[in-house]
Amino acid sequence: MPNNTTLEQDDAPTMPEHGENFADILSQYEHSHTHKPEAGGQGFTGTVVAVSPEQVFVDIGHKIEGVMPVAEFKDASGTVSVRVGDQFPVSIKGRNEEGYYDLSKVRVERPKDWTSLEAAFGEKRSIAGVVSGVVKGGLSVDVGVRAFMPASRSGAKDVPEMEKLVGQEITCRIIKLDVADEDVVVDRRAVLEEEEAVARQKLFTDLQEGAVMHGTVRSLTEYGAFVDIGGVDGLLHVADISWGHINKPADVLSVGQELDVKILKVDPAKRRIGLGLKQLQPHPWEQVGEKFKTGDRVRGTVTRVTDFGAFVELEPGVEGLIHLSEMSWSKKARKPSDVVKPGDSVEAVVLHVSPGERRISLGLKQALGDPWADAQQKYPVGGVIEGPVVSLTKFGAFVQIAEGVEGMIHVGDITAEKRINHPQDVLRAGQTVRAQILEVDTERRRIRLGMKQLQPTSIDEYIAEHKEGDVVTGRIADVSGGRAKVELGEGIQVPCKVAGAEAGQAEEKAAQSQTDVSSLSSMLSAKWKGGAGSGQRAGKREPARAGQIRSFRIVKMDAGGKKIEIELAG
Repeated sequence: MPNNTTLEQDDAPTMPEHGENFADILSQYEHSHTHKPEAGGQGFTGTVVAVSPEQVFVDIGHKIEGVMPVAEFKDASGTVSVRVGDQFPVSIKGRNEEGYYDLSKVRVERPKDWTSLEAAFGEKRSIAGVVSGVVKGGLSVDVGVRAFMPASRSGAKDVPEMEKLVGQEITCRIIKLDVADEDVVVDRRAVLEEEEAVARQKLFTDLQEGAVMHGTVRSLTEYGAFVDIGGVDGLLHVADISWGHINKPADVLSVGQELDVKILKVDPAKRRIGLGLKQLQPHPWEQVGEKFKTGDRVRGTVTRVTDFGAFVELEPGVEGLIHLSEMSWSKKARKPSDVVKPGDSVEAVVLHVSPGERRISLGLKQALGDPWADAQQKYPVGGVIEGPVVSLTKFGAFVQIAEGVEGMIHVGDITAEKRINHPQDVLRAGQTVRAQILEVDTERRRIRLGMKQLQPTSIDEYIAEHKEGDVVTGRIADVSGGRAKVELGEGIQVPCKVAGAEAGQAEEKAAQSQTDVSSLSSMLSAKWKGGAGSGQRAGKREPARAGQIRSFRIVKMDAGGKKIEIELAG
């Protein structure tokens, strides 16, 4: 058979067509390749003469030395385990571009005859062979006889990679043997997969928890990143990427990125490796006690909102909790989401720090200032406020005066027009009302309000219709101790000073005279608007006595205090 055959364009490696057998393909396309290895498959004992960062140089007794990748001598931690003077068996795979022998530690015998092939096939034993050329559908391999290796079982990804195998010694396994037709088919891919599995298992065994490995990010998911650490993949969970909060791995990592990771857990049985990146950095809580003190004002970002509060990231890996009760001075906040949401930047006050428990308590409302601090000055007694009714109880209504400040209107201070049994008889939640401040207790954080105090009364109307100096008519209701009570209108009684003599005479005659109240009321009603002159005789001033209708002069009026001062006008 000719040693060299030039392949035409349509001779690109393809899988055999239906009806063709491998013997026919080999008969048609078999050829010898010019890149045959020297002493291909022959075993030697090599001695290490030098070690560089990339290669190990080995003396095999020839004029030219052999080389091997230094990676073949690294353990799981990356330490090179070979030194000058070490000896081990090797075989020649071929020559590299620099002329050195390309060596392998694989020592597999090459069958010498059909009997050896039958034994290897029966025992499913790996054998050595040399790739002699590219043929249709795969590769021609010299295993003592000419064998065919399908492209799909070569372990190569594409045609260029298959062409690189020509001239190399490989390890393969016979998957079909027909002595009569001299048809031999071999498989390299199965051997490679087994070798990879063994190497992976050895790597799993050699890996130590706590060791630091250099790896490459191979893929990213929502829950983590898979990192190649020298032939095996480990999972870097999103929670172990950073001490700080991150939403997804893609925010901080990228495929192909090289990084150092720490082995957190190895499970050889399940072939799982847990990796950590943040564990290579100091834990942020180690300095918390020095960085954050009670009373400090801090700023952070809300990361999570729960039913009981919100977590705020103060720095990567350090979160504080704002409890619902510390979010607002107002009682309107029923749940944390009413006040904050994830992503909000907030300012808070440090309430408590416990580095040992890794807890920081924060207050949001404290950063806003206590609205009760100056309530005495802001809301003086007698002042008038306006605000919405926030809640109703059986005994009264609560009104919001300002953010975080509420006042209570007792049921008895809601209206003077009628007696009510429940505030909801006249008020509803959300209704805006005006009320007068009756009492302020800052220690107990209470303000008492009254609505009825602002409702117009008879005396309010009387004061609005008169002015100081007016002479008005009134009925003396009682005289005692130099003072008289004078009724200026229905429900309006004011004090009036009377002269001593008049008071004495009035007291003497009070016992002797019984006044018809109903007739006096009718007389008073007729004369209240009649002006002065009633109740006195011409030319002579009568002493003041109960029941008299007299003229009085308004000396002073106080609308706020609802007070009127008068004196006898005649």
